[in-house]
Amino acid sequence: MKTIVVTGYKPIEMGIFKHNDPKVHFIKETIRRRLLSYIEEGLEWVLVSGQMGVELWAAEVVLDLKEEYEIQLGVLPPFENQEERWPEDVKQVYEELTMLADFYQTIYKKGYDGPYQFRAKDQFLINHSDGCLVLFDEDTEGSPQYFLRIAKNAQEKSDYKVHYITPFDLDETVEELRMADPEYWSQ
Repeated sequence: MKTIVVTGYKPIEMGIFKHNDPKVHFIKETIRRRLLSYIEEGLEWVLVSGQMGVELWAAEVVLDLKEEYEIQLGVLPPFENQEERWPEDVKQVYEELTMLADFYQTIYKKGYDGPYQFRAKDQFLINHSDGCLVLFDEDTEGSPQYFLRIAKNAQEKSDYKVHYITPFDLDETVEELRMADPEYWSQ
């Protein structure tokens, strides 16, 4: 895969209400580990629409990885000003990411007009990528289910790759990081 879309839940769907919630560290680390394995296999671009939650965190991970690896970030929001109703701290993160991204362009050159913009954004991202990485729990559908419907359809019709980060993957990261902490062993 040369180009991958990363998406998943919005923060509220995971019970995360602050951008600096400790859970975010484990989510970002899980994304980082997965992206590193794809980079080693030739990944060049990570695409996100810049939605709050998994997509913003993934974009932050990519910007960190750029310091050591040849990886590029594309941010393609569905419409202009998607962040206008977001909390101020998240708006700042979004604005910084859009400035630091290697490519930034809205799908529609206007503000929110209807749900069709989200469907079109999902289809656009899938059409311009080789696969996707989705943080998803089959027991908790939430917003990623809409992207996944289109991605699974693309998977059936072509060699589009659909990869997941599951709750098990997150638990594994938490456990590995805990075991790597020397204080864990001194208790």
